[in-house]
Amino acid sequence: MNNNVSLAQKRRRSYGICAAVFLFPVLLFLAVYLLYPIIATFFNSLHQWNGISADKKFIGLANWSKLVTDSDFWRAFWNNIKVMVLSLIVQMPIGILLATFLDAVGKKGNAFKALWFLPMLMSSVAVGYLFRYALATNGGIISSISQLFGGGVVDLLGNQATALYAVIGVVCWQFIPFYMVYYIAGYSSISPDIYEASIIDGSTRGQYVRHIALPLLVPTIKSAIILSLIGSLKYFDLVYVMTGGGPGTSTELMATYMYKNSFDTFNMGYGSAIAAGMFILITLFASIVMRLLNGRGND
Repeated sequence: MNNNVSLAQKRRRSYGICAAVFLFPVLLFLAVYLLYPIIATFFNSLHQWNGISADKKFIGLANWSKLVTDSDFWRAFWNNIKVMVLSLIVQMPIGILLATFLDAVGKKGNAFKALWFLPMLMSSVAVGYLFRYALATNGGIISSISQLFGGGVVDLLGNQATALYAVIGVVCWQFIPFYMVYYIAGYSSISPDIYEASIIDGSTRGQYVRHIALPLLVPTIKSAIILSLIGSLKYFDLVYVMTGGGPGTSTELMATYMYKNSFDTFNMGYGSAIAAGMFILITLFASIVMRLLNGRGND
């Protein structure tokens, strides 16, 4: 009996050592590239620092006090909320429709799948420059079409009323293929036997999708919503390339505002406070949405 106990203890100890050896590189990677930057950001937010010099002046919560009352930051936050809501409204339904179509046609839709996925193969910077010139007043696609039919120039990116919505349209154009593939993966997890059984019971393809497939896709849809939410609150590269946050502050997002304070005006302390504020807001929003989605799923 004692021999069996000691043998089981040795086996558990060997499993523990093996797990520690394999987990150590991962934990080290997370500590260096995730935990340390977060701690350093909060630490820098308590200082006045230009990001270059070695001396940092401790100023306590002065940067945080400024952030709470900074109308430019909250305007950027509101723009992020608009991006988040409109991205969900546009990307999710279209992604589901495209995935549903491709699931229905099977291998016959491989050409469509490759064509529709092309925007995701391009970097956000390249897409930003592409649409920056495509939407330009001189030589842009929309302005050229308008002038072709006798109209005037159309300045979508230079108009404060339309600039943000033009950027959101480009964001959706690039990331809809991601959610399309995401939902295709969700469809692939549904057994073909379920579809065959529904057809035998007299269901049409539309009834199968509406009453069987979509309910089974709910976990995938929840994950996609959370991914879209988090991504919408931290957009930077495409927006910065297309408009730089302008005209005025009409397309300013939290990330672009943080970048300008940190690297344009060299106010790294306040930029760190903005980044830390972004971290808190994104974590808070993601937690609330996850709680709401999981709560609704449990009802």
